[in-house]
Amino acid sequence: MSIKTAFLLIRATCLIACLTAFPGTASAQENPPPSSAAPATPWQDAKTEALRVKNPRVALPARPWQGAAFAGDLAALEKLAAAGGKTVRIYSEKDAWVLDQAHKLGLDVILGLEIGLPRRGFRLDDADALAHQEENILELVRRYREHPALLAWGIGNEVDMGMDVPLPIWQEIDRLAALIKELDPTHPTVMAVADGDIERLRQLATCCEHIDLIGLNLYAGAVFTLAQRLREANFTRPLLITELGPLGQWQAGKKPWGAPVELTSREKADFFRRAFIELQQIQQVKGIFPFLWGAKQEQTATWHGLLLADGKLTEITDALATAWGRPPSIPAPTILGIGISADEFDPREVISAGVDVRYAPESGVRSTGWLVRAEATDLGEGGDAEPVPPTIGVEVLTADSASVRFRAPEAPGAYRLFITARDGHGKAATANLPFRVRQEE
Repeated sequence: MSIKTAFLLIRATCLIACLTAFPGTASAQENPPPSSAAPATPWQDAKTEALRVKNPRVALPARPWQGAAFAGDLAALEKLAAAGGKTVRIYSEKDAWVLDQAHKLGLDVILGLEIGLPRRGFRLDDADALAHQEENILELVRRYREHPALLAWGIGNEVDMGMDVPLPIWQEIDRLAALIKELDPTHPTVMAVADGDIERLRQLATCCEHIDLIGLNLYAGAVFTLAQRLREANFTRPLLITELGPLGQWQAGKKPWGAPVELTSREKADFFRRAFIELQQIQQVKGIFPFLWGAKQEQTATWHGLLLADGKLTEITDALATAWGRPPSIPAPTILGIGISADEFDPREVISAGVDVRYAPESGVRSTGWLVRAEATDLGEGGDAEPVPPTIGVEVLTADSASVRFRAPEAPGAYRLFITARDGHGKAATANLPFRVRQEE
């Protein structure tokens, strides 16, 4: 039989380990992750306290801000507050609605001010463009500077990406920060940049006197070398981790046809647990913002989103809630392993795949969804918007909570099998397996 594949939800009846059945097994962890329980730290339930630096009217965090980079709806914002987040970082005025709702929920907001991107054609030698940008930014500052939820101004995001010589764009952001301070001397200014080499850190250590906090967008193993790199660069100024994420698609290992291999939700949760422990030891780190509280299509629909598109929480959000001092009473499902019978198939060849999921005893109704999508090809740069690849109809032969057998698509090309294990409490675990259909000879 054939189906136009949406999520194929199968009522769970049993859990079986299926890794040994599939020689093309993707990465699986043999040992359970460390306990999500963590000792209380000063980061839990931390509130902003005044720290007098340079401008005595600017309140910098003496105790770290805890929250997340945010792009979602009101329900997602409410879930962030319920998980123990205190601060949200938003990227532009289009999400300024968050200010009012955050105030109702007791959250503070770092409000993003968009800066023209040189990689999209913005020119620093275009006086008219600079003047227009300045006018727009200062108007936003006038509009929101007295909002009770406003915590700080985030001036640009990774504006320097792809630039061999970033100092000129940093200096333009610093110039804007000086103008912002003339209108609003009480809220700190943040400049978020892409993590880079030691030389960039050295330049950031001394540049931009009107920027109160440097923000680093930090991914994967760079977290665990940060302390050493800061020492080598003599970087002592206040620092935010404005984006924190596990292995990005630009860093991940790839299949022979170029498809990057995504971590499972369990592997991502384990990364965040270890990353928080590491970063909390660095004194000048004044806040950590995991990326991204919401759903986002970037290479896949699950790579960076901490929530699913339907708002479901995951083991990743459980790990963050624990770090924020509110460990969940019922943990999310956790994926112990995934596997597929091969990486490449002939058109309509039978594909077998499986997943081993661990649920909490009180997890309620359980289901597993199997979904095939085309591999993403219309990719953005630096987090730019991407379309969701189409769902592919396949002929499903058998499916249950732990395994599926289906025929490969007829059209040659690259695909992914997405696996979503859900419990009865609004939580889920995710994984996916890239595969390729060969051209018939």
